[in-house]
Amino acid sequence: MPRNSGAGYGCPHRDPSMLDSRETPQESRQDTSVGTSQEKSKTRAFHQPSSLTDGQPLSKESLNHALEFSVPEKVHKAHWDAPEEALWTTRADGHVRLRVDPSCPQFPYTVHRMFYEALDKYGDLNALGFKHQDKWEHISYSQYYLLARRAAKGFLKLGLERAHSVAILGFNSPEWFFSAVGTVFAGGIITGIYTTSSPEACQYIAHDCRANVIVVDTQKQLEKILKIWKQLPHLKAVVIYKEPPPNKMTNVYTMEEFMELGNEVPEEALDAIIDTQQPNQCCVLVYTSGTTGNPKGVMLSQDNITWTARYGSQAGDIQPAEVQQEVVVSYLPLSHIAAQIYDLWTGIQWGAQVCFAEPDALKGSLVNTLREVEPTSHMGVPRVWEKIMERIQEAAAQSGFIRRKMLLWAMSVTLEQNLTCAGSNLKPFTTRLADYLVLAKVRQALGFAKCQKNFYGAAPMTAETQHFFLGLNIRLYAGYGLSETSGPHFMSSPYNYRLYSSGKVVPGCRVKLVNQDAEGIGEICLWGRTIFMGYLNMEDKTCEAIDEEGWLHTGDAGRLDADGFLYITGRLKELIITAGGENVPPLPIEEAVKMELPIISNAMLIGDQRKFLSMLLTLKCTLDPDTSDPTDNLTEQAVEFCQRVGSRATTVSEIVGKKDEAVYQAIEEGIRRVNINAAARPYHIQKWAILERDFSISGGELGPTMKLKRLTVLEKYKDIIDSFYQEQKMESNQLQLT
Repeated sequence: MPRNSGAGYGCPHRDPSMLDSRETPQESRQDTSVGTSQEKSKTRAFHQPSSLTDGQPLSKESLNHALEFSVPEKVHKAHWDAPEEALWTTRADGHVRLRVDPSCPQFPYTVHRMFYEALDKYGDLNALGFKHQDKWEHISYSQYYLLARRAAKGFLKLGLERAHSVAILGFNSPEWFFSAVGTVFAGGIITGIYTTSSPEACQYIAHDCRANVIVVDTQKQLEKILKIWKQLPHLKAVVIYKEPPPNKMTNVYTMEEFMELGNEVPEEALDAIIDTQQPNQCCVLVYTSGTTGNPKGVMLSQDNITWTARYGSQAGDIQPAEVQQEVVVSYLPLSHIAAQIYDLWTGIQWGAQVCFAEPDALKGSLVNTLREVEPTSHMGVPRVWEKIMERIQEAAAQSGFIRRKMLLWAMSVTLEQNLTCAGSNLKPFTTRLADYLVLAKVRQALGFAKCQKNFYGAAPMTAETQHFFLGLNIRLYAGYGLSETSGPHFMSSPYNYRLYSSGKVVPGCRVKLVNQDAEGIGEICLWGRTIFMGYLNMEDKTCEAIDEEGWLHTGDAGRLDADGFLYITGRLKELIITAGGENVPPLPIEEAVKMELPIISNAMLIGDQRKFLSMLLTLKCTLDPDTSDPTDNLTEQAVEFCQRVGSRATTVSEIVGKKDEAVYQAIEEGIRRVNINAAARPYHIQKWAILERDFSISGGELGPTMKLKRLTVLEKYKDIIDSFYQEQKMESNQLQLT
């Protein structure tokens, strides 16, 4: 596959952050990346309600002016590969020894250099797309770079200190992107905060990362910061970009005011800061979701970001714009590493066009954006794919008899072909006919007509969902990694795919399984340039995660097949150890129940230190379009299930409140079938209960990326769980009395 060999090795033009001391200064520049007819035809490069370009047009001249002071910097290898440097640190201003060895020899480089080289190749291409007054508008890479530099100078004017943070609390947007890049250019650390965070959660993160500036999008987010500002000793200013503040406030700036501040800082001052940056310094903080205690600040170096953006994406077959410009839709929270590395940093590396969805994307508008943009690659957490599946199922249920039968036939023959001949490009006539007549139209309606790669990660995906999309001729490619691995450490692609696996290790990275059992399942340990620097201010937690040889112990259990494909079996901490000493991984059993019973939305196995296994179940229901909270109404698929078993129920309360006999009996029979297929009796589910409400982020059972927060569920539904085991305790007491 063709790749441009320049990024990471060559040193085009005068980049102050270059590392290769063999390069000599170039006296002149031939700039072919800006001033194209595409740009000259624009009177305004970027015009949202806050017109960021007012007062300084983003043109060839302004780009040349920004770069004219740049000179190559001679930086010796010792700065990033010195043996005296440790492999980890917990200081925001610390350095680490990079894991550069014969298996991973690529030369390290900074974020600025990555962007600088992108300018030379992609300067006139569209970088960012956004909706303004119902029309799509675009920012080129050269304009994007200038906006990032202006933001960097704005942060410096507001007093951003080295190794302090700029925190961003807002939905994905061009402002999020150029504020993030500008923070790194200015020597700061970018820290994303989930938009759903409470003021208390915002306070913890902003205080821990020593945020000098917080960027917010709306008045709602501004109000959170105003409530906690007095508890944030490092905070100097807030910038708001989507709405103006309700009234003039000291040290609160609109985006226009903020960008104007940057004009007061000379280009030379910014270049002097870029000049000192090293690849082994922290530039990104990603806070874990805090499912067990306070969130941990995962420190990622410039090398973590640039190496992963290049080589992690290559493993997923992301193309450079010289071959095909990738088009992606940005909608997942950028405070999560998966979205940030995929949307923001990989986009710069390969010259992708990133188009921003509306803030209500996950409430239903995402499909509209996908149809308009027609991405070439797309990533979603499992819950996003499940919602798309449910939307198709509901549309099919409401369509005419013939159309519905056609869809079921087309999906059936396609699924069978994809399961039995997964690697074959030779499709039988019926499969090709089904795709032409039916499935191609479904993919077009979803916005996936041009989408060649569909990824998922961050949480396990059910076999039901994978089979559904295989039936639509859409392969879902899994990746595996953590915040602590800068995102992907394993990747699937069109060339590396195996159903249910998380792909193969990214070339240049390593994996080993420790404490393997008889089935080859052990703890997954990882090594390579993706591995994080350490947890901010948490030495004990860092030492728990990284051993003396620099291996990251993930806490995940898995196995590797003969071809190197990874299969995740669960979390070690989630492993259930029964009172009888049996080790029971919950995921396979939960997955089996959901496969057997299509009415079930969530299933959580219980039994740690208990005499038998039990389970909490929730039913598939529709979501409130405004809040995304679960409603009482069953989905079309759930209603169909009820009808098949002889129930007329259409709501969760009808089933749970009245203990609907037909549904309860059907679930009991489904669980009995799961038990029959279990490996041994200790793996049998003996008791279960249906909850009145599905799990949700607002309910506390799910984290921001829809991961199940098991400890929260155990605490929240303690009374129900205890009731499973109370009867047994009473029976044993009676036996003792007799």
